[in-house]
Order: sequence, then C-alpha cells, then structure tokens
Amino acid sequence: MQDVPSLVEQAREGRPRAVARLISLVEGASPQLREVMAALAPLAGHAYVVGLTGSPGVGKSTSTSALVSAYRRAGKRVGVLAVDPSSPFSGGALLGDRVRMSDHASDPGVYIRSMATRGHLGGLAWAAPQAIRVLDAAGCDVILVETVGVGQSEVEIAAQADTSVVLLAPGMGDGIQAAKAGILEIGDVYVVNKADRDGADATARELNHMLGLGESRAAGDWRPPIVKTVAARGEGTDELVEALEKHRAWMEEHGVLAARRATRAAGEVESIAVTALRERIADLRGDARLGALAERIVAGELDPYAAADTLVEGLTST
Repeated sequence: MQDVPSLVEQAREGRPRAVARLISLVEGASPQLREVMAALAPLAGHAYVVGLTGSPGVGKSTSTSALVSAYRRAGKRVGVLAVDPSSPFSGGALLGDRVRMSDHASDPGVYIRSMATRGHLGGLAWAAPQAIRVLDAAGCDVILVETVGVGQSEVEIAAQADTSVVLLAPGMGDGIQAAKAGILEIGDVYVVNKADRDGADATARELNHMLGLGESRAAGDWRPPIVKTVAARGEGTDELVEALEKHRAWMEEHGVLAARRATRAAGEVESIAVTALRERIADLRGDARLGALAERIVAGELDPYAAADTLVEGLTST
C-alpha cells in the first residue's frame, strides 16, 4: 500500500517519481484510488488544459514539444499526457514516452507521461481525467493532452480540455475531411502544421471556408482562428500560444471556462457512477433476481425495458 498523503506532498514539491506513482494508481484502478482523488480534490482546478488532436502524421507530438518549449520560456510548469495506442500483448503504450519530447526529459519543470488507451475509444485513455487532476494538483500551470491519431468520430478530447486544438497538414486529405461532420467541429483553435509544404495556404483557405459554412455566431462569440506553423522548426508557435491565451481570456470573460469545467466534472461523475453500476450488474450473473426477470421476459410477462427498470431500482435501493 502506498502512503498517499506523502505521495501527494512530494508531488506538490515537483518530484516526478511521486507524480508517476499517483498516475500509476489511477491507471491501475487501485483500491487506493478514492483516497488519492480525495487528497487531490482541494489542490486541483488551477491548470489550463489544452487538448491537441488530429489525424496521424500531422505533427501532434512535434507541436506538443514546441508548445512545451514556448510555455517553459514563459516560466510555466508544464505537464504532458501523450495518449498512445495499446499493445495487444501487454496493454501498455506502444510508443512509450515520446522520443520527440526527449529534449524536455531532464527539465524539472516538465512532466511527460505516456498513457495507453487500453481499448478505450475516443482518442483518450479512460484514466485521462484523473491523470489530468494529478498533474493539476502537482502544480502544473499548463497541461497538454495529446490524443491518439484520431478519426472523425473520436472527439472525446473536447470534453476533457479547456481549449481544443485541431491540427491538419497539407497533402494529407484533410481538406476533404473538413467538409464532414466530426473532429473538425470541435476545435477552438485550428493549426495547419508543416506550413512550409506546398498546399498549406490552400488548406488554410479551404478550412476557413468550411468553418464559415452554416455558422450562426452572435456578436462576441468565439470564432476559431487558423494558425499556420512549422512545428519542427518552432515557427508559428508563439502565434499559437497567443491564440490559446486569447481563447482562455475570452472563456474567462464570458463564463465559458467555468461552465466547461463544471460539465467536465459532471461527465466524470456520471462515468464513475455508470462504471459502478456495470460492475454491480456484472456481479449479478447467475443471480436469482436476474434469472427470474429473464424467465418472465421469455414467458411474455415482462418486456426487457421494464425488466431493466426493475433491476436498476433494485440495485440503487440496496
């Protein structure tokens, strides 16, 4: 058993090993998870969470690394959650700690953690919300969450970040994707990376056109900017940080930031409650109550929805 109060204190002091152990308790759904979350609750809620998503190959890791450098120049402590696909054998992250971020590995003001999706859809790991809270409580000013290379329907990052950044690159078919519903509807800031390539200006123009189709923004509403970058050389990174800070200021001014965080907390509570109910239902396999309801359905005495209502009522009342 881990000494949770001691780990939390060490994490607040910026000790990476303590942060790593706390996140491992989260990822492993440790029996001490409730104790960890209770200890972190009064310490979290200060970090600015930025999500970076986009198709594979657009330069998410390189862009994340460039943002880390920019925020460190500004004196900010930075946490990075890099979500990777899972190994089908071990369940761990296939890529491990990102090679592209190795420049920051020895920086005590940066904490980088790779997390495996472990089959969870949506581009994130199931433990991402709790891991974000660990980094927040550990004193990170900015937390960058880099998703798995995602498709159009994997938009979970929008529910976990204060600001969502969608990256595209010229010559990768992203222009066609811009016409479709999904990932390109969640962005607060759009980035055309690898802007030194042919077609970057055309990609930006087409994206701007697609963002304007059907939009009905009132005066004062946020209009997502489009920033062109060459992340591998750090070009455009300052402009990206400026766009992020403008969005943060706009959210604070209009009460959007607090509303997003409340929605995020509500979703986390719902997820935990649903998981607990699923576990209790799974425990009913072979239980007499479930068997009796099944027999009544087969006999035509009860429909499945009414049976489910009866089961839920029984679970929630015990």
